[in-house]
Amino acid sequence: MIYTIVVLGYVLVLVGIAVYKSRTIKSADDFIVAGRKVPVYLLIATLVCTWIGSGSLFGTAGLTFRTGISELWFSAGAWVGILVIYMIAARVRRIAQYTLTDLLEKRYSQAAKVLGTITIIIAYMVIAGYQFKGGGRFIAILSEGAISPETGMLIAAALIIGFTVLAGMVSIVSIDIFNGSVMLLAMIVTLPFAVASHGGIDAVYTTIAQAQPSHLSLFGGHDFFWVVGIALPTFLLLMSESSMYQKFSSADSAGNARKAVLGMFAGVVLVEILMMLIALVGFAIYADDPRFFFPDGSINRAMAEEIILRIGFEQLPVIVGSLLLAAGAAIIISTGNTFLMVTSTNVTRDIFQAFFFRNATPTQIVMLQRVTIVGIGVLAYLMMSQFETILEMALISYTMIGASLAPALLAAFFWKRVTRIGGLASIASGMLTVIGITLMNTIYRDSEEGLEVLGFSFPMDTDYIAIPAVIVSVATLVTVSLLTAKPDESDWREFIDA
Repeated sequence: MIYTIVVLGYVLVLVGIAVYKSRTIKSADDFIVAGRKVPVYLLIATLVCTWIGSGSLFGTAGLTFRTGISELWFSAGAWVGILVIYMIAARVRRIAQYTLTDLLEKRYSQAAKVLGTITIIIAYMVIAGYQFKGGGRFIAILSEGAISPETGMLIAAALIIGFTVLAGMVSIVSIDIFNGSVMLLAMIVTLPFAVASHGGIDAVYTTIAQAQPSHLSLFGGHDFFWVVGIALPTFLLLMSESSMYQKFSSADSAGNARKAVLGMFAGVVLVEILMMLIALVGFAIYADDPRFFFPDGSINRAMAEEIILRIGFEQLPVIVGSLLLAAGAAIIISTGNTFLMVTSTNVTRDIFQAFFFRNATPTQIVMLQRVTIVGIGVLAYLMMSQFETILEMALISYTMIGASLAPALLAAFFWKRVTRIGGLASIASGMLTVIGITLMNTIYRDSEEGLEVLGFSFPMDTDYIAIPAVIVSVATLVTVSLLTAKPDESDWREFIDA
């Protein structure tokens, strides 16, 4: 009962902050980019909270449970991506657009912006959807099964949508300083208590070495292609994560946007390593628990994704467990808020404003975006039934964004020769490749024979989905750009500086 009281109390505090901040909304800039007045410490907190979502709490945890410390390749893709982002953060803030798709339009064309918007809408609805799915599992654990995961999903969806509607980016940035602090403190405190619950470091090591020694290997028994396949989605998503660019535009200066990226790097690396270690200890704790394994001995991937929350609820002292569960709520709410906000911004500005409501007043724009948030949230909720695990949803959505947008975006900042048509073709080919693979996986998921096309077998393990998608997107970008006329200097000058 105390867990429920603590988590509910924490959520109510966040609601109070969101309601208070909603009274400060006076313009579209306030709602979309927090008035471009966010100081560096708040920007660091909200950037960390954007990245550490259900994909980490559940997906990273589940991947660690089945592969051990080799999960770090999945996380490391994002770490490298953050360092690359550091080189362009100040330029993004200086250009001062609202969204990533604004950048695509400025460098390529309105068609590129529309394609980018469609890609983001599809992928971000999946990401928002698995926050709802994670929230449903969280509520089911918290209520000890009294509330089903399905009902929990509905509750989580309503809560996250409500938060976002209240005050947009202002509320997201305001509550993320609390969420980030709780998240970091909970992970630091949880690890030693989790280790102690299994008898200490030696006992944890011995159990893992006996049950699954490959869990202690950096490659976890996998080959190079698995490492590439598992690291690419997080790297590419970081490169083309629209919410990051929207938050850079919220910074109070270009310099602080860049400083915030370094702070984000430190925070994300620390939190993700702690999460991996907690999940690894969880494998030792639950190595003989039949809930986590099927009768044939294979790992129940959906159950494995709950390992961190299970530790908090079943293994830790009440105070520590309550802190960890409050952090779980923070992770789910903050990431769900962000992805609903960014998706609705793209829909509102890139579709509704561009084609239907060109003369809308600032008040009407805010109202339109609030309605859009609700619509996107409902669609995201309905999409959840198409996927089995949160990691599967994460890999597909990350690759959808990354393979479609990252090559064109990076080329805009680092390659003068990329052309408007080349960027557009790259976005389209990356998006269509991921959609095609996902459809083929759905068709052949229950097939005994499957299908092989150009050396790729279907259904394709989602651990590898990024490889063909990136190959197609990059090859299209380079080939089409080299076959078309060089761009004018005015096309790239603002994006590429000394």
